[in-house]
Amino acid sequence: MEWFMILVSVAVLWLASLCKIIHASFYPYRSSFLNNVGSLQKRNVLLVIAHPDDESMFFSPTINQLTSRGHNVHILCMSTGNVDDMGDVRKEELYRASAILKVPIQQVTVMDHPDFQDGFGKIWNTSLLSKIVEKKIHDHAIDIIITFDNYGVSGHCNHRDVHHGVRRFMLDTSQQELEAWELVSTNIIRKYSGPIDIWFSSWGAQNSLDGQMHCLLNENPRRSYVAMSQHLSQWVWFRKLFVSFSSYTYVNTLRKINK
Repeated sequence: MEWFMILVSVAVLWLASLCKIIHASFYPYRSSFLNNVGSLQKRNVLLVIAHPDDESMFFSPTINQLTSRGHNVHILCMSTGNVDDMGDVRKEELYRASAILKVPIQQVTVMDHPDFQDGFGKIWNTSLLSKIVEKKIHDHAIDIIITFDNYGVSGHCNHRDVHHGVRRFMLDTSQQELEAWELVSTNIIRKYSGPIDIWFSSWGAQNSLDGQMHCLLNENPRRSYVAMSQHLSQWVWFRKLFVSFSSYTYVNTLRKINK
């Protein structure tokens, strides 16, 4: 009986969380993220990821919120995901997914460099990565960078190297007005709690100091699912389950990277 009541409670909480997200899709809330200098100013945002599909699996709540508010999103993918010799296929899949997420294809860059090859145990050149990020920022007048945190959601070494490269750039740059934000990794229970995590993420962001953390709800989770389905080479049963049950489909918590 106790287990039954626990399951019922979880189901009710899951449903209530979905209702909140559905409500946000019809009545978008006013996010404080990027509104500190006036809601009419549109920003140039650079999302730095490691592999094609990272944008859909982990960052789609952020992308959906930014594009829906008119911000200009660029994606820099540091590898083709060529671990299975499918780099060209995965690059095209990223272009299709980006189009679903309302990011123009001409604003998506996929690197294919010997120092940035997909795979566990592949150590990436963070100094070179920093220089590549610097060039993208200069070429596109970027004023906001978003990337993984030190753990990289899944602990993948490529995700973590992307974080280290961006952080190195932020330590070296003289551009004081430039901001960088990292996607907060959660514990495994929250990671697979689906929409329920919106309450924990909201509470954490509300209790952060001086706007150092922001909670971004996914106002269009169906779009995220469709975007991930464009990665046909990766669209196997366990990734379908991941997209359905991962909290990163429904909410992102971003934390400011301080210099």
